[in-house]
Amino acid sequence: MSLELLVNIGPRESRVALLEHGVLQELFIERASRRGLVGNIYKGRASRVLPGMQAAFVDVGLARTAFLHIDDIAASQAEGGAPERADDIRRLVSQGDDIVVQVVKDPMGEKGARLTTFLSLPSSYLVYMPHGAGIGVSARIDDDTERARLRQAMSTIVANDASGGYIVRTAARGAATELLATDVAHLQHLWQRVRERALHVTHGQLVHADLSLSLRVLRDEFPRGIERVLVDDADELQRMRAFASDFVPAATERMSLHRSERPIFELHGVEEEIRRALERKVMLKSGGYLVIDQTESMTTIDVNTGGFVGHRNLEDTIFRTNLEAAVAIARQLRLRNLGGIIIIDFIDMQDDVHRRQVIESLQASMAGDRAQTHVANMSSLGLVEMTRKRTRESLEHLMCQPCKCCDGRRFVRTAETVCHEIFREIVRQARQFASRELVILAHQEVVDRLLTEDSPVLAELETAVGRPIRLQSETLYDVDQFDVVVK
Repeated sequence: MSLELLVNIGPRESRVALLEHGVLQELFIERASRRGLVGNIYKGRASRVLPGMQAAFVDVGLARTAFLHIDDIAASQAEGGAPERADDIRRLVSQGDDIVVQVVKDPMGEKGARLTTFLSLPSSYLVYMPHGAGIGVSARIDDDTERARLRQAMSTIVANDASGGYIVRTAARGAATELLATDVAHLQHLWQRVRERALHVTHGQLVHADLSLSLRVLRDEFPRGIERVLVDDADELQRMRAFASDFVPAATERMSLHRSERPIFELHGVEEEIRRALERKVMLKSGGYLVIDQTESMTTIDVNTGGFVGHRNLEDTIFRTNLEAAVAIARQLRLRNLGGIIIIDFIDMQDDVHRRQVIESLQASMAGDRAQTHVANMSSLGLVEMTRKRTRESLEHLMCQPCKCCDGRRFVRTAETVCHEIFREIVRQARQFASRELVILAHQEVVDRLLTEDSPVLAELETAVGRPIRLQSETLYDVDQFDVVVK
């Protein structure tokens, strides 16, 4: 398995692409205007306690109050005992109480962030749970001998420290005891800093922020066997190397700077894959295709034979199309970061063996997905119900907005997304062509954003490329349409 990470650093946006055998499998995006909150720890204050819902709304300083359910509250938070469950939230939280919480799900749409008091701090090989107990091993490590080795190694390392619990991550498979001990020492030191800061900050303030996107992905993905990390920004490469030298030493030798004049994502075909991932229709190599529709309540995926007519008979054609679709669907779920309830409408098959093989192919293709998934059996109608844990916004919701021309029935890229694309295109054009000036032709909404919120970035780019940048509004352009003209 050949895995590599491509890191693209823009003026106000960072992107990391995970490629397997040169094909984009997963995309991570972080914008300065909307950083991900999952993993952040805050000191919040309960603004409302709702016994009927067994939940509380907590003010943690965000635009909307966050949601805390009783199942996500450690009883020891209020009672000083070992973590346990309670049957009445009023025993644990009262209105006005200050409480230390961690974000487990980013705000999505009109919903606020989802919180927990079962705090957890991840490292490359471990997850430390200050309010937990014991040692657990990832269920994805299925070798009994290896599970026993890891459990024994951790028991030896933490023998004299009974505080908290640990989960050994999948990435720890084959890891030496010394690496596990280094992670334990780092997590204990980090927890001490978190505890001290939590005592001094007031409610609504951040106690601990997770790592930046590039460092977070390096920490989580490199132990899975990343063979190369290519970064297009020298300063970011230096930061990643400094981080890796302390926590992922093996990664330092595999990092290098992208030196080509062509943008890193364009050179490796990632930009084109992103554009395809925002389309409703996904073509299969055989000539069949998928239709993916994302709604508020669920995502539906329809499988069609399209132009694939097969070579033997109808049942064989349908079976081969469904097999190919199962592999493609697993990739699209990761790439688009689709979560929640997912309904897949495979083409009806008469043979029970074929049905079983399609489900097995889907499950096998989902094996490399970090998100927790559950796939149910195929119904008599050929429908497969599955769930995929959702912790952050999908690619479509992050990069697009409801189309104003069709009353929200479809999506177009937001003005913010278009501005980021314009910034990248300016850099690309300036590197490839000599010119007196650059002219940006775009929709008025995009021009307005470039003149207001993004004007500092535009000014920095103008200095960096060494030539003036002029803006021109085009009334016939849609919001997601633009051109950068060299003059």
